[in-house]
Amino acid sequence: MSQVIVKKATYDYEHLKPLVFEIMDALETGEMIKRRKRVLIKPNLLIAAKPEEAVLTHYLLVKAVAEYVLEKGAVPQVSDSPALGSFQKILRESGIKDVLEGMEVECSEFKESLPVDVGEPFGVIDLARDAVEAEMIINLPKLKTHEHMLLTLGVKNMFGCVVGLRKPEWHMRMAANRDMFARLLVQVYQRLKPSLTILDGVLAMEGEGPGKRGAPRRLDIIIASRDAFAVDAAVCRMLGLDTDLLPTLKAARGLRIFDDALEIEGDLLRIGDFQLPKMTSPMLGPTIMHGFIRRLLLQRPVCDDCRCQVCGECWKFCPAHAISSCDKRLYFDYDQCIRCYCCIEICPHGALRAAEPLMGRMLSRIIGGKSYRSRAH
Repeated sequence: MSQVIVKKATYDYEHLKPLVFEIMDALETGEMIKRRKRVLIKPNLLIAAKPEEAVLTHYLLVKAVAEYVLEKGAVPQVSDSPALGSFQKILRESGIKDVLEGMEVECSEFKESLPVDVGEPFGVIDLARDAVEAEMIINLPKLKTHEHMLLTLGVKNMFGCVVGLRKPEWHMRMAANRDMFARLLVQVYQRLKPSLTILDGVLAMEGEGPGKRGAPRRLDIIIASRDAFAVDAAVCRMLGLDTDLLPTLKAARGLRIFDDALEIEGDLLRIGDFQLPKMTSPMLGPTIMHGFIRRLLLQRPVCDDCRCQVCGECWKFCPAHAISSCDKRLYFDYDQCIRCYCCIEICPHGALRAAEPLMGRMLSRIIGGKSYRSRAH
């Protein structure tokens, strides 16, 4: 049975710091740190965004964890591999650079990779050298929705240890197979195995996450465990979701490395109106129908022309090369699009969203299709 600690929290640092220290002491993190020289702190640093946009792990949580590591005599390293943009710009805009100023903390982008066997069916994949060689990893995910994986929590946060453009390469290789991609996320997490996961749910994100299209929502909660599967399961319980609706937990159960037995310390909220993204099947029906389904029925990324700056980041990042521009507008090749929603995730202007075409919406109404919404037990 996995121990999970749930605490009410705010971003008032006089309150947050002792709370984080208490959590880390309760999970015996200090004893683990004392035996190590360097500790890797892995927040969610997806793209450049301000703290109030709820896209990134909050800078004050990063600071509190870094201070704890320093107090125990080790050197903290804050690292990630962003989906888009300069790592230094992300540090500046997020507030992390300023808040860590003067502290003996190394902030560095994942650059080098090492080939690592994560197990069948994927075999050897490239993961960040700093993560593979880390003596200890502390995982600091953000509680956010995700168009493709429903929620991006503790397990998925470790996919940031796949460096740079190798991320969209894996999206391309997994194509429309959500279950297989979830299994990849699980096996990457298992290979790196962070010693502690602390989820930032103080200012969470609902709706069309995980990028700037999502809507910030204040939950004032931190959830922590030595097991990220347990953290993710606690979030599902809080939102009234069956854990099999979260693809990573479904994959973990299939691999027999997770069960629902949780020992929860603290008061877990029950949130019945948390807005989750609509997740339609990436592909269904006989192969001969796939072209028709892709063009006319399947949920797909679309552009809000009023927000779009035609900056080019989406088509540079698209693993399927399904986006182009003409006359200052975006165009999608939906036959090529693999519905990974990387473009939505990294758009710096929040101009892209997932939507069903007209015929798909009509079919959804006929068969009673509904968006996933949490329902508290």
